[in-house]
Amino acid sequence: MQQNGVTAMPVQGVPLKKKNTLWKRIAQNWELYLLIAPAFFYFLIFHYGPMYGIQIAFKNFIPAKGIWGSPWVGFDHFTRFFDSYYFWDLLWNTLSISLYELAVGFPLPIILALAFNEIRTGFFKKSVQTVTYAPHFISMVVMAGIIITFLSPSTGIINHMIQWFGFEPINFLTEPKWFKTMYVLSGVWQGTGWGTIIYLAALSGVDPQLHEAAIVDGASRWQRILNINIPAILPTITILMILNMGGILGVGYEKILLLQNSLNMSSSDVISTFVYRSGLVDAQYSFSTAVGLFNSVINAALLIIVNQIARKTSENSLW
Repeated sequence: MQQNGVTAMPVQGVPLKKKNTLWKRIAQNWELYLLIAPAFFYFLIFHYGPMYGIQIAFKNFIPAKGIWGSPWVGFDHFTRFFDSYYFWDLLWNTLSISLYELAVGFPLPIILALAFNEIRTGFFKKSVQTVTYAPHFISMVVMAGIIITFLSPSTGIINHMIQWFGFEPINFLTEPKWFKTMYVLSGVWQGTGWGTIIYLAALSGVDPQLHEAAIVDGASRWQRILNINIPAILPTITILMILNMGGILGVGYEKILLLQNSLNMSSSDVISTFVYRSGLVDAQYSFSTAVGLFNSVINAALLIIVNQIARKTSENSLW
């Protein structure tokens, strides 16, 4: 290549230089890479490695033949699930519980964090925070036992209070119409206090001078919350909303299985419990994998869509 009478040679060493720079940077910061290595290998081995088995959703998996030896059936398992009589019931139960939980459980940690931030007495603030954090550390089995004991129609404290007001006791555990409320409110009680931590961390970064200037200008406490605190935690709210929407069909099966019975099945049976029952109890491995894959694909699609909406409507998004 001629330019002004000088022959320009192509640069051959750029990729090698970039490669050397990468390894040099790794060598200089090896402590940080060593620190992140356990988490990296954990996700690689226990989250990405098992994705190899997703292919059985498109096969008629026979354990004796293994994954590679099992015959392909394409989308037969997905078609079977979509055409089943229980598909819409499972989808509705899963969506209704998730949306109910999102509507009730998402704003409460924000409100509680804003309230904690306004408390100035150190001992009282720490005591209240400890009380609200404590339910998070109760195991799911113990939590289910507490719910069953409290809601018992004969000995439960909730029904004793209902009778004290002159009403008939309610069998919350056997009436389908009460299951979703019972599930959501118990989850709110267990997780609201713990959910305030990330918002309190965001509020701790608010410059005190902003509040001092607002007080000098005559702003009330409510006005300072609306115009200083809430805008400060709005990026955190957006990110957590995106993550919650990405798990809209990810209702866990642990607590539902512990509280589920034949009488409330019409309201409590969700996709995760169906996958557990069909996969581990009935040994329909390929079919349950197909149902679980459908659930994961929908969640991933919702995460991408909500993230795109958030990125176009605000400056905050996951990517």
